[in-house]
Amino acid sequence: MRTTIGYTVESIGYVVGAQGLVSVASQTLFGTEWGWMHKVVDLPSTAYLGIVVVGLALVVCGVKTRKAPQRQEVA
Repeated sequence: MRTTIGYTVESIGYVVGAQGLVSVASQTLFGTEWGWMHKVVDLPSTAYLGIVVVGLALVVCGVKTRKAPQRQEVA
């Protein structure tokens, strides 16, 4: 179960981080809106950097959850 949760959190982190990165790049470099995040919320570029950090944190949390040692149940 722990492995499944780790992969799920990690996958969500990749999607959130990528969307934040795409939003930052599109606003900063091209002055347009790319991705789907701007359809949900309208944020400045610095806030999208925060979303990238949240995505990275989810990836790290998922990897740590996946690699955590399994507890042995004593019967």
